[in-house]
Amino acid sequence: MSIVLVGGMDRLGGQYRKEAERLGMNLRIFSQAEQGMGNKIKNADALVIFTNKISHRAKNEAVSAAKANGIPLFMHHSCGVCTFRECINCLQNINCGSANREGRA
Repeated sequence: MSIVLVGGMDRLGGQYRKEAERLGMNLRIFSQAEQGMGNKIKNADALVIFTNKISHRAKNEAVSAAKANGIPLFMHHSCGVCTFRECINCLQNINCGSANREGRA
């Protein structure tokens, strides 16, 4: 499973990756807006956005890409490793299918 994380803290990037790898998932992190970010998101199986550490423009671009491609979307204000772990566990416990789900904390 391929997950995209938008936001979060740069210093926690290694821990986010370690947590994803531990559960057999590939992770791509965008800690800030990038050119063509929406196109890079469109092949993901799920999208996690940490809203307290990302610009409104980057958040809006990521949400638009997720909705346009039927990617499950989880938005959280906090950006800790525990929050990321909860998102991954939620993804493993539900059948994501092609429905767009929004989990908000």
